[in-house]
Amino acid sequence: CPWHGRISCDVLFYFAVLGCGTLVVLEQKEAGIVLLRSFDWNDGLFDVTWSENNEHVLITSSGDGSLQVWDTAKPKGPLQVYKEHTQEAYSVDWSQTRGEQLVVSGSWDQTAKLWDPAVGKSLRTFKGHEGVIYSTIWSPHIPGCFASASGDHTVRVWDVKAPAVKLVIPAHQAEILSCDWCKYDENLLVTGAVDCSLKGWDLRNVRQPVFVLLGHTYAIRRVKFSPFHATLLASCSYDFTVRFWDFSKPNPLLETVEHHTEFTCGLDLSLHNCGQV
Repeated sequence: CPWHGRISCDVLFYFAVLGCGTLVVLEQKEAGIVLLRSFDWNDGLFDVTWSENNEHVLITSSGDGSLQVWDTAKPKGPLQVYKEHTQEAYSVDWSQTRGEQLVVSGSWDQTAKLWDPAVGKSLRTFKGHEGVIYSTIWSPHIPGCFASASGDHTVRVWDVKAPAVKLVIPAHQAEILSCDWCKYDENLLVTGAVDCSLKGWDLRNVRQPVFVLLGHTYAIRRVKFSPFHATLLASCSYDFTVRFWDFSKPNPLLETVEHHTEFTCGLDLSLHNCGQV
């Protein structure tokens, strides 16, 4: 969350073949973390992103292919629902660069869609992936630029003003579940995949990765660069662990955290406290 002290997470429940989801918004106070608000949806929620210009607004993506806009100041139902994806909407991200308020979503229908939250329909659909899209992430440096990670073993870089994909990186010989941009280098991307590896890519030369990080024993579900350190990143995996890495060091694995007893599906790093994950 760009707003100090608030945390949001998606919760997915399965009852037989029917699923429902809950958006939980938490607030950190001196006494600890308390529940600020929760919202229910009639299908599983897979991802969530905070507005970059309104501390009360969030967008979630759902198993029914829709995006929901929520306002924590208004405890009843979503403000808006966007339903254009034809399969699960698996990822959603709000742009971070100044001067634009855009949202990108990625779906198992193999498309990414561009949205303006003030407009009731998508502005553009991006096609080209040959597998499901698991992750769509805006560049924190370049306006209108985002990356998408897919089950087709590629990461693709897009410019919302360009007619076609800007760059295709055959990053792994396995499904890629996550990617993220370095906060200190506009040309550096990291990918995490089912092959248990993390790879760093310099967009100016993608013939070989600039680093490969090994240690996870099952698929890597999420990877995030640190907002405070240029070479530090964190990852979580279906091996139940969270791992911290510094790719500039000869022994890059800094720490393995084994507190979870089930699949570790998501993580994020605080923008305000360099020690908080």
